[in-house]
Amino acid sequence: MQHHAFVIEAEEEEGIAAAQQWAEKELGMKIQGNPDVVVQRFGLLSVEDARGVSDIAAQAPIAGETKVIVIAASRAYREAQNALLKLFEEPPVETYLFLVLPSLGGLLPTLRSRVHVLRGNVGDRTAHIPDAAADFIRAAREKRSAIIKKLAAGRDEEERREHRDEAIAIVNGIEAALCQKSIERHAELLRELAQLRSYLHERAAPVRMILEHVAIVLPKDLAQSLV
Repeated sequence: MQHHAFVIEAEEEEGIAAAQQWAEKELGMKIQGNPDVVVQRFGLLSVEDARGVSDIAAQAPIAGETKVIVIAASRAYREAQNALLKLFEEPPVETYLFLVLPSLGGLLPTLRSRVHVLRGNVGDRTAHIPDAAADFIRAAREKRSAIIKKLAAGRDEEERREHRDEAIAIVNGIEAALCQKSIERHAELLRELAQLRSYLHERAAPVRMILEHVAIVLPKDLAQSLV
């Protein structure tokens, strides 16, 4: 049985390309200029965004009998993921859904159970470590303290949200760097990072406390994997 709902762990453009390549290969769809291949880009996927995607999915294909919808986001609110549950569980006939996220750490188990996980075609994993994470990994103690101080502050909710997103990018990048070295060797730390990332998705996340802890447990030789 062919899957109709997927999640791709990759950066935005890489994940979109992977979804389009899948549609071209598996469905025989023409990608360029095809109105039935819909790409939606979001920073933070909200409930309103998720409902908009559902509305698009409910519309019949225009040029053929098959539709592909690619939803790319830096992260997704839990409420937004819940809003997508029914759509991803029972997509309209001949509609294929792809959710592209840089990390699956914040993906709800209820949504993950309804999708098939794909991986982007990553050639150089180091290239996908966010700059914020690379800077944090390479930084000396004083610079890390300055980064943490900045990300723990914010003049308003929008700036605090941006700082949380950057903190999440740091955790994601550290996780990627650890996986380059050895998943087995760092299994316990990777589990800990996944838990910390889940805390960062909350609006009242203690960003300073989380990043200070990350700085303490960060392996001293990790920067070597970025060379």
